[in-house]
Amino acid sequence: MRASVLSDWLAQRLERGSGQPVYRQLHRLLQQAILSRELPAGARVPSSRLLAAELGIARNTVTQVYEQLVLEGYVTSATGRGTFVADTSPDEIVGAAEIGSLQASKNVAGLGSAPYFGPARRVGDSGAIATNSLAGRASASLSGAPGVPGAPSAPAAQKATAPDHRADILTGPAPLTTQAQRTAARALSTRGARLIAGAGVSKRQGGAFMPGVPDVSRFPARIWTRLHNKYWRSLRPDLLTYAPGGGLALLRHVLADYLRTSRSVRCSPEQIIITTGIHQSVDLAVRLLSDPGDTIWTEDPCYWGVRSVMQVSGLKPRPIAVDSEGINPSPDDFAAAPPKLILVTPSHQYPLGMVMSLARRRMLLEYARQHQCWIIEDDYDSEFRYGSRPLASLQGLDTAGQVIYVGSFGKTLFPGLRVGYLVAPEPLAESFATASAELYREGQLLQQAVLAEFIAEGHFTSHIRKMRALYGQRRQVLLDAVARRYGDALPAMGGDAGLHVVMQLPEGSDDRSVAEAALARNIVVRPLSGYYSARERAASGLLVGYACVPDEEIAPAFDTLAEAIDTSLPVFG
Repeated sequence: MRASVLSDWLAQRLERGSGQPVYRQLHRLLQQAILSRELPAGARVPSSRLLAAELGIARNTVTQVYEQLVLEGYVTSATGRGTFVADTSPDEIVGAAEIGSLQASKNVAGLGSAPYFGPARRVGDSGAIATNSLAGRASASLSGAPGVPGAPSAPAAQKATAPDHRADILTGPAPLTTQAQRTAARALSTRGARLIAGAGVSKRQGGAFMPGVPDVSRFPARIWTRLHNKYWRSLRPDLLTYAPGGGLALLRHVLADYLRTSRSVRCSPEQIIITTGIHQSVDLAVRLLSDPGDTIWTEDPCYWGVRSVMQVSGLKPRPIAVDSEGINPSPDDFAAAPPKLILVTPSHQYPLGMVMSLARRRMLLEYARQHQCWIIEDDYDSEFRYGSRPLASLQGLDTAGQVIYVGSFGKTLFPGLRVGYLVAPEPLAESFATASAELYREGQLLQQAVLAEFIAEGHFTSHIRKMRALYGQRRQVLLDAVARRYGDALPAMGGDAGLHVVMQLPEGSDDRSVAEAALARNIVVRPLSGYYSARERAASGLLVGYACVPDEEIAPAFDTLAEAIDTSLPVFG
């Protein structure tokens, strides 16, 4: 289809009386035309003014759609040149025969194995993004990787080979006494010893600058209490018993509507399984879709919590480096035996913050289709994007039914709610529902009923809008504080979404010692190096959360953090 006839093609398909917003219809139709290559790569699309006039709609509507398509990678735009269809063909899946030539060209180019830091946000008054030059690719070798089944291990807890994340998190379990160590050595399995030695859980769950924790003080407690009291006044006995497989039907229905509208997830209520959160959702998928000894691809770096789930399940994690477009499998990765599972955070990589490109998403989906891999999409905080709309899910692009989508209300409402969800492929939905009831014997139906009504009455989306504005304001206060103190010397990255930024420290810095110095001053930050699979390919930085810190406390708290940075790093001392 020539771009010149695009407006006619769109006009024939827009359903103005359908009740669906014209914005969503136009966005979906343009996506369809690009993915089906009816609009070929490089084609120039009409200007927003011209297309709006020809379709008889507001120009702002077309502009918003174009901006979203640029953000998602479907089109590119250049001032003075126009808007063009991007090349969205999937990234090449490299075969074994090509490894030698690609590796040789990498060596000739002098590419090292320095960890990728991604597009860094250089903090200034405008908050503009500048690309950081430390990009590199990490090797995917697992030899000697801590916590990997098959690596040398000791039965004693104190000799476990998993990385000691107590030094990373700093507020985790206190060091064991000698007697406790001896007891643990006798009682714990090798798997249990590794789990405890590598535990990343924190005693602190709030305050400056704990990453990933929302401001629970802003939760609309009065509305929640009103709905809760309503159910208690006319209590149904069936809400006090065990949950049916999959959870409360009403919650599954309203959640299906929400996910289809806000995240472009393709699902029916029957495909949704209510869980207690991301950890349980991932655990359920791992138990049903893999066996001990199977390989799982994980992003490197990745969230320590799901890494622990993989470890105790007996899977063999294969850490895959990330770059500015998300997970980036190497020729060696493609040449190895395909994994059974692939775990990714495409909408906001954790912890670095990049968005997986459309080409990389399509490559991953095609690889999963070819090799019958299952992709677990962890969509943990996509509602909080600043300056742009939330991005569509990877699952929404999946036509082969290979993606398991997981999410949670822990960051959008409050962590103590302990309600999450999993969207299973349709043929597996009944098996997932049965397994959930069999393994976890869920309850909390009264809580689920209140949540369902909270969503149905519009309070959930209203709360997200308010919190997005609040967190965006706090994010800017933090970025301004960094800029005043360090200028461009300490760039911040990943701040376009989520509840934290990553402050990049100079290469070779000991981020653990900085975090220890901060904790001594009652400031909690997490060292970035603790999220990597191995120290030798870890980057140095600090995860700095801002969501649960009142506006007026951010600048003073950052000054305290800066004291810890300056005393720990000679370059700033």
